[in-house]
Amino acid sequence: MLANVGRLLSGVAVACCLVVAMAGTSVAQKAPPDPQAYVKYYVVAATYQGQPENLAEIANRFLGSGERAAEIYNLNAGRVQPDGASLTDPAKLDRGWYLVLPWDAAGEGVKYGQIPSGGATPTKAASPTAAAKPSAGSGARPSPSASPSATPSPTGTKSTSGCTAVAASSSRSDWAQLRMAADGAWDLSRGNGVMVAVVDSGVDGELDQFSGRIAVGADVTVGNGRGDSDCHGTGTAMAGIIAATADGDRTPAGLAPDATILPVRMVGSSGKSQATDAANAIEVAVSAGASVVALGSHVDLAAPAVIASLTTALSHDVLVVAGAPTKPVTLPAAGDSDATGALLLVGGVGADNQLVEEYHPGTVEVVAPGADVTSVGPGKVGALSYTGTRFAVAFAAGQAALVRAAYPELNAGQVEQRIHRTADQLGGDTPDSYGAGMINPAASVARPVEQERPVEVGTDSDSGGGVLGALVLVGLALIGGGAFLTLQLRRRRAYG
Repeated sequence: MLANVGRLLSGVAVACCLVVAMAGTSVAQKAPPDPQAYVKYYVVAATYQGQPENLAEIANRFLGSGERAAEIYNLNAGRVQPDGASLTDPAKLDRGWYLVLPWDAAGEGVKYGQIPSGGATPTKAASPTAAAKPSAGSGARPSPSASPSATPSPTGTKSTSGCTAVAASSSRSDWAQLRMAADGAWDLSRGNGVMVAVVDSGVDGELDQFSGRIAVGADVTVGNGRGDSDCHGTGTAMAGIIAATADGDRTPAGLAPDATILPVRMVGSSGKSQATDAANAIEVAVSAGASVVALGSHVDLAAPAVIASLTTALSHDVLVVAGAPTKPVTLPAAGDSDATGALLLVGGVGADNQLVEEYHPGTVEVVAPGADVTSVGPGKVGALSYTGTRFAVAFAAGQAALVRAAYPELNAGQVEQRIHRTADQLGGDTPDSYGAGMINPAASVARPVEQERPVEVGTDSDSGGGVLGALVLVGLALIGGGAFLTLQLRRRRAYG
């Protein structure tokens, strides 16, 4: 009898443990869908002015030039439409399709917000620069036979005459990339599927190190320009730190080499920046769907217009990475309990851990390499050595892309917490100057973080944990009860 009871209780305990394990697996594998981005979009009609709709005509109507049909193609190639089809021929559009439009689209029919459920769903993204290049003339249809791998030449941008590249050195030091050791994270994440906006001087999209992963972007200084060219070099260097592929012995790989870069230029050839341009650039990055936004040093965090745009970003699931301020500033915080965005303030350090600037006390959250760091320069200059806080921002943004790709169920605030909690402490007797410490990309992807709970979008986030907890308690009760009953039976047998 004792043996039978023991086997029965063991069977019940094992079954309960299996139920608990299966429930835990179900909760762990049930990743919520990524939040939809706020974008400008257009619903294709059957006809317009008696003619079938096509990309060139739509570009001419909403963007002022049929030549910009390539940009619309870039934003929509590879997206599954409500009828199950997708955009492959720029001259063939079906009624009811949702077309994402560039940020400066305007006119009757242009909508702003989340694409309605049942609309275009992202699939494997096409190259962000892949486009069927339209032929000249505002009414001409783009040729579907154009090579999709060719990077369109920049158009509509300001003349770069008189533009001076930011000072950089041709000396080479890979201490920053070696210190980051991002390749330790690449078995788990390479940033695939994450779009990182670089708000600075633009990015040279023709460089081989970016392998076609530079989106057309935007130039807010001219209203309708593109961001995929750069004469100052700082935006290109930031993008290289984030997502460049290694170029032989010349250029080190970025932290997240499979991420996509959205370049948003907010400084013209003069090198002078306007707070309104910086604010518009942040708005553009958010509306274009970037889940990580890296702000260059041209952005003044104290400007009211910038603060307003940051507030908007925090109301979305966006992680904004910026340099820690060097003067007192009142920064925005998430406005309500439902806001999931976050602002991460980064300080730059050299190989000797010395800060590159005198940051305002208590503002640095984490630090990253910011002195004598190697990255790619624009054009054919190759690898250069750069110093400045914006490059530390780029390292932190690359790390954020790794985390967002590895843990798509985490919101921006949770990504920020993971970066904090996996940082390596610095500073000895003065740790406050370094915040949580030096970022650790590999640890942020692989290391468990205490009390981290994924947010279930559209469900009660506590329900899964409550059911799982109840099952665990039942299992423990059965096991404990079984052990007690077995002990009592043994005692009776011994003294009976």
